[in-house]
Amino acid sequence: MNFQLTEEQQMFRDSVRGFAERHLAGGAIARAHTEEHPWDVAKLMAKQGLMGITIKEEDGGQGGSLMDAVLAIETVTQVCPRSADVIQSGNFGPVRVLAEYGTRDQKDRYLRKILRGESVITVGMTEPEAGSAVTDLTTTATPDGDGYRINGVKVFQTHASFAAVMLTYVRFGPGVGGIGSVLIPRDAPGFKQGKAAKFLNGEAWVQTYLDNVYVGPENVMLKEGGFKKQISGFNVERIGNTARSLAFGRYAYEQARQWAMQRKQFGRLLCEFQGLQWKFADMKVKLDAGQLLIYRAVTNAVNGIPSAEETVIAKAYCNQAGFDICNEAMQIMGGMGFTQETLVEYCMRKCRGWMIAGGSIEILKNRIAESVFERTFSQRPPRSEKE
Repeated sequence: MNFQLTEEQQMFRDSVRGFAERHLAGGAIARAHTEEHPWDVAKLMAKQGLMGITIKEEDGGQGGSLMDAVLAIETVTQVCPRSADVIQSGNFGPVRVLAEYGTRDQKDRYLRKILRGESVITVGMTEPEAGSAVTDLTTTATPDGDGYRINGVKVFQTHASFAAVMLTYVRFGPGVGGIGSVLIPRDAPGFKQGKAAKFLNGEAWVQTYLDNVYVGPENVMLKEGGFKKQISGFNVERIGNTARSLAFGRYAYEQARQWAMQRKQFGRLLCEFQGLQWKFADMKVKLDAGQLLIYRAVTNAVNGIPSAEETVIAKAYCNQAGFDICNEAMQIMGGMGFTQETLVEYCMRKCRGWMIAGGSIEILKNRIAESVFERTFSQRPPRSEKE
């Protein structure tokens, strides 16, 4: 069993590193604390071929592998963590679902602009009463002529305040089989958003109200029975989340390592204190273990879609590991790690969010347990005989 990257993968990683150092290193700290989406970075990445890495060439992508996309997100993070978000939005999540299941017309109208770094897509999945229990969503799609009228509320969507289009989970009928998705442009009549609020990581989110929004047949992507396809595409989003968690942990680890080799206290370098040596040893073990779990899920992916089991194992571990490593790195760096003069505190805040987004660690552990015992465990209360 070979745990080394191929020569081609190493060359690709080196190319991405060179690009990042030339174009992204300068201003990395300022970029992390800027609210606006880095459109300039997105367009640069599009020219470099870092948008749509796994998407077919005929759809405007690069026709590369999921491993290529993971290597890109890992490599860019080590130079400019904020710019890794652009890799995520251009390769993982709803953009991949659109590329996989969208019609030719939908791809021409929405996907190509995203891959040129000119637009962003968001996913409307979570609702006020449907978070981890996503199948409890109540946003309805009611037939109206050839199209549908959409009514509901969505929350916590990444990029929602500026995304051009929202991939929206809707209910065409009852049960899981009644769930599908439609594409809603932000300028559609009845598409309304509340006041912007902020997450701990500094990103903005808005509550989106869908008030009798008309969606024509040209913007229906997956009808009844489409939920399982959407979730299989969502596993790709989870890989992006997972890779960023560990990559941000690695960035913080490296900042703390450099600090420990230069900073002195009590007349000794920090790296000479055994207590800190053990912290670094623990961090290194977590980084190596997490890397293997990510690469296993990616390498075993079928048609670019990783298995649900290997994905949730990797995400559950790397989400926790990434946060723990950032937290320890901040502790090692003391006051400097706690300031915005470094990006260690930024990395910690970002990693904390990924422990919730894309499937909380607790829900992932439930899925892992189902695999262990080869049976499902409903989280819902048992029904009474009268029901």
